[in-house]
Amino acid sequence: MANGNSTILSAEQEMKLRQPIEDYVGKLQAKIDSLRADGTDKILSLQNDMDRIKRDRSLTKQEKEAQIAADQAQLQKAKEVETKNKDEITKLISDAEAYLKAHFNKDYYQAVKISCVQEKNEAREKYNARVAQLEKDHQAAISKLSDHQEIKDEKYVHKNRLFDAKMELEKDLQQIKDRKHAAYTYQYHLIDMLRMSKFTFAETSAQKWENYKYTFNRRTFLLQNGLYIAIVLIFIMLCIITPILKKTPLLTYNNVLNILQQASPRMFLALGVAGLILLTGTDLSIGRMVGMGMTTATIIMHQGVNTGFVFGHAFDFTMLPIGVRVILALVVCILLCTFFTAIAGFFTAKFKMHPFISTMANMLVIFGLITYATKGVSFGAIEPTIPAMIIPKINGFPTIILWAAAAIVIVWFIWNKTTFGKNLYAVGGNPEAASVSGISVFRVTVGAFVLAGILYGFGSWLECARMVGSGSAAYGQGWEMDAIAACVVGGVSFTGGIGKISGVVVGVFIFTALTYSLTILGIDTNLQFVFSGIIILVAVTLDCLKYVQKK
Repeated sequence: MANGNSTILSAEQEMKLRQPIEDYVGKLQAKIDSLRADGTDKILSLQNDMDRIKRDRSLTKQEKEAQIAADQAQLQKAKEVETKNKDEITKLISDAEAYLKAHFNKDYYQAVKISCVQEKNEAREKYNARVAQLEKDHQAAISKLSDHQEIKDEKYVHKNRLFDAKMELEKDLQQIKDRKHAAYTYQYHLIDMLRMSKFTFAETSAQKWENYKYTFNRRTFLLQNGLYIAIVLIFIMLCIITPILKKTPLLTYNNVLNILQQASPRMFLALGVAGLILLTGTDLSIGRMVGMGMTTATIIMHQGVNTGFVFGHAFDFTMLPIGVRVILALVVCILLCTFFTAIAGFFTAKFKMHPFISTMANMLVIFGLITYATKGVSFGAIEPTIPAMIIPKINGFPTIILWAAAAIVIVWFIWNKTTFGKNLYAVGGNPEAASVSGISVFRVTVGAFVLAGILYGFGSWLECARMVGSGSAAYGQGWEMDAIAACVVGGVSFTGGIGKISGVVVGVFIFTALTYSLTILGIDTNLQFVFSGIIILVAVTLDCLKYVQKK
């Protein structure tokens, strides 16, 4: 209540300030509604009716055509009415908006805003006074007690009273926040009615910013973005330190391109395993998939006859045109990787085997087979003209980045715009509920593994082109950790059903940039593993905290 010189508004006083605005805009809105009744409103109604008729399977084709023809005749009349009233409606809307601009903030919102500030101050003063009184009462009670258990009980009761006081303060502050937010958004409610939900870019941005401030929570913000903020600060420090220690700037155009180029093949791997993590799974065989793909692609695209042997046989693909060899290498890489991921997916889906076990078995089988078949030797370089065919540099720009960008767009589309993608989230979030709702958990699980295999095959093929061959069974060792870590840092949760493609992309860039930066600084590779391990630990810890908070 307002007393004396207090600026706090009661609910009745606030409504009294808002009443002239409601009356003026309300009268104009009533005129606009009457003008729209036989025009715009009729058009929307008829369009909805025609959509309903088209979907109605109980009607024959002739009945549908007849009803749609009748609606279209009415639609034409409604459009004529809409055109006739358009200028008058526009004038009324402009009049209402001009009034809002002149009076809403000055006559109403500023008074509410000042009132809310005063209410906050009073709420905090009330809280401080209550805490002081509780402390005084507590000390008085303690002074009268001598028994240890009674003192302990009194302290416990005092602690609960302080907590209740704190909760009361937070409740009061939230009510004040709600009041201010409701006052702010009322203007946009009126504009929404006037324009039928059409806002300008500036108005939409203002509403988004207000909603962000209204829903902002410091704890939630730090849980979601704390790791990113820390990594950005570390990278800024590296950008400052590198020129001092190495006499060369870190953040240059060429360095950025190098980071993007190195990240591109790894992007395929991270996008593949992200789908498995979304299902609360993982894949330990990624590195061995890369080694298998690199070896296979190098053998097929090898410069001249292969000097190495596979199961005692030296393959010769030189009789095939280079273009055919390039495509053959890609197809074989994808088929091999998909074959093994499909096996892991089958055992995971059919026998409820944890992906940790099924993919670890894959890892051992693949490494054993490739090492035994090739005796662990490297197969040298591929034809020197092939990289220029697959990933040419255009004015110094490595087009391998475009391959990664295409993969990001395709996987984003699959995740967000297809039934399979929606089912992927559903199964990851709650497989039992998904199964009850008619989703085949088996098909979704195997499908996720197959998609991962395709991406692994493509990524290893691109890596072969980037490195100009040199495939061996040992290549790619440890890459599974980088891919999984990138997903975790990017917000793909091991609790299932939570994650975005944008997060995976950010995670890959973070790890690639960090590794590249530490390498330029001359940090030992083993210490780089330490940095990666710490980042993974912090990322998973934050993910677990978010999960616990949600529960």
